[in-house]
Amino acid sequence: MDFLLFLSWACIVFTVGMFSTGLSDLKKMRESKSAENIQFLPFLTTCLNNLGWLFYGFLKKDHTIVFVNTIGAFLQILYIVVYFYYTKQKRQVTLQTVAAGAILISGWLYFTTFLTEGEARLNQLGLTCSVVTVSMYLSPLFDLVEIIRSRNVQCLSFPLTVATFFTSTSWVLYGLQLNDYYIMVPNTPGILTSLVRFYLFWKFAPISQSSPSYKPLQM
Repeated sequence: MDFLLFLSWACIVFTVGMFSTGLSDLKKMRESKSAENIQFLPFLTTCLNNLGWLFYGFLKKDHTIVFVNTIGAFLQILYIVVYFYYTKQKRQVTLQTVAAGAILISGWLYFTTFLTEGEARLNQLGLTCSVVTVSMYLSPLFDLVEIIRSRNVQCLSFPLTVATFFTSTSWVLYGLQLNDYYIMVPNTPGILTSLVRFYLFWKFAPISQSSPSYKPLQM
C-alpha cells in the first residue's frame, strides 16, 4: 500500500468518524422527543460544506473527496430531517433551510453557468470551499475564549477534539501529496484549534474525576 492510498483511507475513516459524532445528538432527540439544547445551524452549514466539496471532488475526479462528502451530506441531511421532526421552532428551521437552499442553488448556477469549464471553475470552487471550511474551524474560537475565562472545559468534547485533530492532519498530508492547497490550507486551522483544545483539557480538566464527562461541542 503506497502512502497516498494510506492517507486516502485515513481521510475516509477519520472524517466519517467525525461526521458520525452527530449520531449522539440524533439519539438524544429520539429519546427525549425534543430538539432542545441542540444547535441546528451546524448541521445545515456542514451539509452545505459537504455538497460544495462533493462538487469539487467530481470536478477534480477525486474519489476520496467524493466518497467522504457523499456520506457526510447524507448524515447531515438525516440530522436535519430528524431535527425538523422534533423541534418546536419549525418556522425558523424552515426559513434557515430555505435560505441555505437558495445559497446552494445560486452557487450551483454560478459555477455551472457563468464559469467556463476547466481550471478557472475548479480554482474558484476550491477557494470558496476553503473559505467556508476555515470559517467553520474558527467559529468555536469564541467558545474557547469563554472557556479560558471560566477555566471550565465541560462544554468541550474530548473525542470530537481527537477526531478533528486526526481528520485535519490526514487531509493536510493528503493535500500535500496531491499538491492541492485547497485541501491542505483549510484543514490546517483544524490542527491548530485541536492543539489549543488539548492544552485547555490539560490545563483545566478536573483531576478529581476518574472519567470526565464532557458535553459535545457542535461544530
